[in-house]
Amino acid sequence: MKEGYNLSIDLFTNVQDDVEKRKYIILGELKKISEEFQFYKIYPHLSHLVELRKLLKNVVARLADLRSKFPKRISKIDWVNRTIEHEVIFTSGTDISAVEDLINWALPHIEKVIEEGVAIHEFVESELTVEQVGILPNYKDEGYLFVPDNQKKSLNLFRFEVSIFQSAEDQYRALKTKFLKHLEQDRVKLSPNSIKLDLIRSHAELPNPATYAFATKLDFPFNHTIFPVAKRRLMHILSDEMEK
Repeated sequence: MKEGYNLSIDLFTNVQDDVEKRKYIILGELKKISEEFQFYKIYPHLSHLVELRKLLKNVVARLADLRSKFPKRISKIDWVNRTIEHEVIFTSGTDISAVEDLINWALPHIEKVIEEGVAIHEFVESELTVEQVGILPNYKDEGYLFVPDNQKKSLNLFRFEVSIFQSAEDQYRALKTKFLKHLEQDRVKLSPNSIKLDLIRSHAELPNPATYAFATKLDFPFNHTIFPVAKRRLMHILSDEMEK
Protein backbone atom coordinates (compact mmCIF):
# COMPACT_ATOMS: atom_id res chain seq x y z
CA MET A 1 0.00 0.00 0.00
CA LYS A 2 1.24 3.47 -0.80
CA GLU A 3 2.05 5.86 2.00
CA GLY A 4 -0.51 8.27 0.55
CA TYR A 5 -3.87 8.27 2.25
CA ASN A 6 -6.82 8.18 -0.14
CA LEU A 7 -9.80 8.32 2.22
CA SER A 8 -10.14 12.09 2.06
CA ILE A 9 -13.09 13.97 3.52
CA ASP A 10 -14.13 15.04 0.01
CA LEU A 11 -14.84 11.42 -0.83
CA PHE A 12 -17.67 11.52 1.71
CA THR A 13 -18.95 15.09 1.35
CA ASN A 14 -18.91 15.87 -2.38
CA VAL A 15 -21.56 13.30 -3.24
CA GLN A 16 -22.37 14.42 -6.76
CA ASP A 17 -21.77 11.22 -8.71
CA ASP A 18 -22.41 7.49 -8.39
CA VAL A 19 -22.76 6.72 -4.67
CA GLU A 20 -22.18 3.00 -5.29
CA LYS A 21 -18.86 3.85 -6.93
CA ARG A 22 -17.85 5.83 -3.84
CA LYS A 23 -18.78 2.90 -1.61
CA TYR A 24 -16.61 0.65 -3.77
CA ILE A 25 -13.67 3.07 -3.42
CA ILE A 26 -14.13 3.36 0.35
CA LEU A 27 -14.26 -0.42 0.83
CA GLY A 28 -11.21 -0.81 -1.40
CA GLU A 29 -9.18 1.67 0.64
CA LEU A 30 -10.26 0.10 3.92
CA LYS A 31 -9.27 -3.32 2.58
CA LYS A 32 -5.78 -2.00 1.75
CA ILE A 33 -5.40 -0.64 5.26
CA SER A 34 -6.64 -3.91 6.78
CA GLU A 35 -4.04 -5.77 4.72
CA GLU A 36 -1.33 -3.47 6.07
CA PHE A 37 -2.51 -4.30 9.59
CA GLN A 38 -2.08 -8.00 8.79
CA PHE A 39 1.62 -7.25 8.28
CA TYR A 40 1.64 -5.42 11.64
CA LYS A 41 1.97 -2.00 10.01
CA ILE A 42 -0.49 0.17 11.90
CA TYR A 43 0.81 3.71 11.43
CA PRO A 44 0.09 6.18 9.98
CA HIS A 45 -3.13 4.47 8.91
CA LEU A 46 -4.62 3.94 12.37
CA SER A 47 -4.24 7.57 13.41
CA HIS A 48 -5.67 8.70 10.06
CA LEU A 49 -8.72 6.48 10.49
CA VAL A 50 -9.32 7.67 14.05
CA GLU A 51 -9.14 11.29 12.91
CA LEU A 52 -11.41 10.54 9.94
CA ARG A 53 -13.99 8.89 12.21
CA LYS A 54 -13.97 11.92 14.50
CA LEU A 55 -14.38 14.30 11.58
CA LEU A 56 -17.18 12.30 9.95
CA LYS A 57 -19.15 12.17 13.19
CA ASN A 58 -18.71 15.92 13.51
CA VAL A 59 -19.96 16.36 9.95
CA VAL A 60 -23.06 14.25 10.62
CA ALA A 61 -23.87 16.30 13.72
CA ARG A 62 -23.51 19.57 11.82
CA LEU A 63 -25.50 18.32 8.86
CA ALA A 64 -28.31 17.25 11.16
CA ASP A 65 -28.44 20.81 12.46
CA LEU A 66 -28.38 22.23 8.94
CA ARG A 67 -31.04 19.82 7.78
CA SER A 68 -33.43 21.02 10.49
CA LYS A 69 -33.03 24.55 9.17
CA PHE A 70 -32.74 23.85 5.44
CA PRO A 71 -34.69 20.70 4.63
CA LYS A 72 -34.29 21.23 0.88
CA ARG A 73 -31.19 20.86 -1.31
CA ILE A 74 -28.74 23.66 -0.67
CA SER A 75 -26.02 25.08 -2.89
CA LYS A 76 -23.23 25.24 -0.31
CA ILE A 77 -22.40 23.72 3.10
CA ASP A 78 -19.62 25.07 5.31
CA TRP A 79 -18.49 23.47 8.54
CA VAL A 80 -15.36 23.65 10.68
CA ASN A 81 -12.88 20.80 10.80
CA ARG A 82 -12.01 21.02 14.47
CA THR A 83 -8.28 21.11 14.19
CA ILE A 84 -5.91 23.70 15.58
CA GLU A 85 -5.79 25.38 12.16
CA HIS A 86 -9.59 25.40 12.14
CA GLU A 87 -9.61 24.32 8.51
CA VAL A 88 -12.97 24.90 6.83
CA ILE A 89 -14.21 22.24 4.42
CA PHE A 90 -16.40 23.35 1.53
CA THR A 91 -18.76 21.25 -0.54
CA SER A 92 -21.19 22.65 -3.09
CA GLY A 93 -24.25 21.32 -4.81
CA THR A 94 -24.47 18.42 -2.40
CA ASP A 95 -27.59 16.63 -1.22
CA ILE A 96 -27.49 16.56 2.58
CA SER A 97 -29.34 13.23 2.73
CA ALA A 98 -26.82 11.61 0.38
CA VAL A 99 -23.90 12.81 2.51
CA GLU A 100 -25.55 11.59 5.72
CA ASP A 101 -26.43 8.23 4.22
CA LEU A 102 -22.93 7.65 2.85
CA ILE A 103 -21.23 8.60 6.12
CA ASN A 104 -23.63 6.52 8.22
CA TRP A 105 -23.01 3.58 5.89
CA ALA A 106 -19.22 4.03 6.03
CA LEU A 107 -18.75 4.54 9.79
CA PRO A 108 -19.30 0.87 10.82
CA HIS A 109 -16.81 -0.26 8.15
CA ILE A 110 -14.27 2.30 9.36
CA GLU A 111 -14.90 1.27 12.97
CA LYS A 112 -14.21 -2.38 12.15
CA VAL A 113 -10.80 -1.59 10.66
CA ILE A 114 -9.97 0.76 13.55
CA GLU A 115 -10.70 -2.11 15.96
CA GLU A 116 -8.20 -4.28 14.07
CA GLY A 117 -5.51 -1.62 14.39
CA VAL A 118 -6.28 -0.90 18.04
CA ALA A 119 -5.98 -4.61 18.88
CA ILE A 120 -2.49 -4.71 17.36
CA HIS A 121 -1.55 -1.46 19.09
CA GLU A 122 -2.66 -2.80 22.47
CA PHE A 123 -0.77 -6.06 21.92
CA VAL A 124 2.44 -4.24 20.98
CA GLU A 125 2.11 -1.93 23.96
CA SER A 126 1.67 -4.92 26.27
CA GLU A 127 4.89 -6.42 24.88
CA LEU A 128 6.85 -3.18 25.16
CA THR A 129 8.59 -2.44 28.46
CA VAL A 130 10.19 0.86 29.39
CA GLU A 131 12.90 1.63 31.91
CA GLN A 132 13.79 5.02 33.32
CA VAL A 133 17.57 5.31 32.96
CA GLY A 134 19.28 6.93 35.92
CA ILE A 135 17.83 9.73 38.00
CA LEU A 136 14.86 11.58 36.54
CA PRO A 137 15.66 15.32 36.47
CA ASN A 138 13.21 18.08 37.33
CA TYR A 139 13.35 19.25 33.70
CA LYS A 140 11.69 16.51 31.69
CA ASP A 141 10.85 18.33 28.44
CA GLU A 142 14.02 17.12 26.71
CA GLY A 143 15.96 13.91 26.80
CA TYR A 144 16.67 10.62 25.07
CA LEU A 145 14.81 7.45 24.25
CA PHE A 146 16.22 4.12 23.13
CA VAL A 147 14.00 1.87 21.01
CA PRO A 148 15.01 -1.54 19.58
CA ASP A 149 14.54 -2.53 15.95
CA ASN A 150 14.61 -6.31 16.19
CA GLN A 151 14.17 -6.78 12.45
CA LYS A 152 17.53 -5.07 11.93
CA LYS A 153 19.01 -6.27 15.23
CA SER A 154 19.86 -2.74 16.29
CA LEU A 155 19.00 -0.15 18.92
CA ASN A 156 17.87 3.28 17.72
CA LEU A 157 18.77 6.31 19.80
CA PHE A 158 16.60 9.43 19.64
CA ARG A 159 16.51 12.82 21.26
CA PHE A 160 13.05 13.99 22.26
CA GLU A 161 11.51 17.34 23.08
CA VAL A 162 8.05 18.09 24.41
CA SER A 163 6.41 21.18 22.96
CA ILE A 164 3.16 22.77 24.08
CA PHE A 165 0.81 24.60 21.75
CA GLN A 166 -2.62 26.04 22.23
CA SER A 167 -5.82 26.28 20.24
CA ALA A 168 -8.92 28.28 21.04
CA GLU A 169 -10.37 25.25 22.82
CA ASP A 170 -7.50 23.51 24.54
CA GLN A 171 -3.81 23.09 25.23
CA TYR A 172 -1.90 20.29 23.53
CA ARG A 173 1.44 18.55 24.04
CA ALA A 174 3.44 17.18 21.15
CA LEU A 175 6.49 14.93 21.22
CA LYS A 176 9.17 15.78 18.68
CA THR A 177 11.94 13.26 18.10
CA LYS A 178 15.26 13.46 16.29
CA PHE A 179 17.17 10.36 15.25
CA LEU A 180 20.73 10.38 16.58
CA LYS A 181 22.20 7.01 15.61
CA HIS A 182 21.72 3.28 15.85
CA LEU A 183 23.84 0.74 17.65
CA GLU A 184 24.54 -2.59 15.97
CA GLN A 185 23.83 -5.86 17.72
CA ASP A 186 27.31 -6.17 19.26
CA ARG A 187 26.96 -2.77 20.97
CA VAL A 188 23.33 -3.25 21.97
CA LYS A 189 24.69 -5.30 24.88
CA LEU A 190 25.88 -2.06 26.47
CA SER A 191 23.79 -1.11 29.48
CA PRO A 192 21.28 1.73 29.02
CA ASN A 193 23.22 3.74 31.58
CA SER A 194 26.47 3.35 29.59
CA ILE A 195 24.69 4.54 26.45
CA LYS A 196 23.26 7.51 28.35
CA LEU A 197 26.73 8.49 29.62
CA ASP A 198 28.11 8.33 26.06
CA LEU A 199 25.35 10.68 24.91
CA ILE A 200 26.01 13.10 27.77
CA ARG A 201 29.67 13.25 26.78
CA SER A 202 28.82 13.99 23.16
CA HIS A 203 25.89 16.36 23.87
CA ALA A 204 27.05 18.61 26.70
CA GLU A 205 23.98 20.86 26.41
CA LEU A 206 21.97 18.13 28.19
CA PRO A 207 24.07 17.28 31.27
CA ASN A 208 21.28 15.40 33.06
CA PRO A 209 18.74 14.30 30.46
CA ALA A 210 15.52 12.44 31.11
CA THR A 211 16.23 9.08 29.48
CA TYR A 212 13.98 6.12 28.75
CA ALA A 213 14.98 2.72 27.38
CA PHE A 214 12.36 0.55 25.68
CA ALA A 215 12.64 -3.20 25.21
CA THR A 216 10.60 -5.82 23.37
CA LYS A 217 10.98 -9.27 21.86
CA LEU A 218 8.69 -8.39 18.94
CA ASP A 219 10.22 -8.11 15.48
CA PHE A 220 7.40 -6.00 14.03
CA PRO A 221 8.12 -3.15 11.57
CA PHE A 222 9.94 -0.37 13.39
CA ASN A 223 8.73 2.80 11.63
CA HIS A 224 5.14 1.65 11.18
CA THR A 225 4.55 0.07 14.56
CA ILE A 226 7.24 -0.27 17.24
CA PHE A 227 8.44 3.34 17.23
CA PRO A 228 4.99 5.02 17.02
CA VAL A 229 3.70 2.87 19.89
CA ALA A 230 6.81 3.66 21.95
CA LYS A 231 6.36 7.39 21.31
CA ARG A 232 2.74 7.31 22.43
CA ARG A 233 3.73 5.36 25.53
CA LEU A 234 6.46 7.90 26.32
CA MET A 235 4.04 10.79 25.82
CA HIS A 236 1.70 9.25 28.42
CA ILE A 237 4.61 8.77 30.83
CA LEU A 238 5.79 12.35 30.41
CA SER A 239 2.26 13.73 30.77
CA ASP A 240 1.84 11.83 34.03
CA GLU A 241 5.19 13.13 35.29
CA MET A 242 4.31 16.73 34.42
CA GLU A 243 1.03 16.50 36.31
CA LYS A 244 2.70 15.36 39.53
